[in-house]
Amino acid sequence: MSFYVGEALVGEGNEVAHIDLLIGDKTGPVGAAFANALADQKMGHSNLLAVLEPNLAVKPSTVMITKVTIKGAKQAVQMFGPAQFAVAKAVADCVELGIIPKDQCEKLCIVCGVFIHWEAASDKKIYEYNYEATKLSIIRAMKNEPGADEMLAKKATAKHPFSGLD
Repeated sequence: MSFYVGEALVGEGNEVAHIDLLIGDKTGPVGAAFANALADQKMGHSNLLAVLEPNLAVKPSTVMITKVTIKGAKQAVQMFGPAQFAVAKAVADCVELGIIPKDQCEKLCIVCGVFIHWEAASDKKIYEYNYEATKLSIIRAMKNEPGADEMLAKKATAKHPFSGLD
C-alpha cells in the first residue's frame, strides 16, 4: 500500500473537528503532497507542521493543511494553537501506543486536513475534538477502516449530519 487514508468527525457546534488525512512513505505520493503543502503557501491557507511545542515537531513528520480559508487573527491563532497541539499530541500518542510503528517514524509522513470554523470560540473544545478526530483518523487509516463491506452494509441507512436532508 503506497498510502493510507483516514477520516473522522468529532464534536459538535462551531468547534466540531473534521479531519481528513493521508499517511504514507516520504518517497511516495504522500511525501510529494507533504512537500507541496509546505512549499505552496497561499493567502488564508497557511500550512504548518504539527509540533508539541516550538522546536519539537512530531514524528512521523506531519503537515497540517487548512480545509477552510483562515479569516483573521483569532482563527489563525486557533489553528496555530489548540488545533496544532491537538494534532501533534494525537500523532505522538499513536506512536507511543504502537498504532504507528515507531520504527517507521522517519520513513512515513502525514498530511492532515484540519477544519476550524470561523465562529469557533472554545479553545478547549477545539483541542479536545481535534485530538480525538486526529487519533481516530490515524487508527482508521492504519486499519484500512471502514472496509468496503462495512461501507456497503451501511450506505442505505447513512445520514450525513450536514447534508440538510433530515
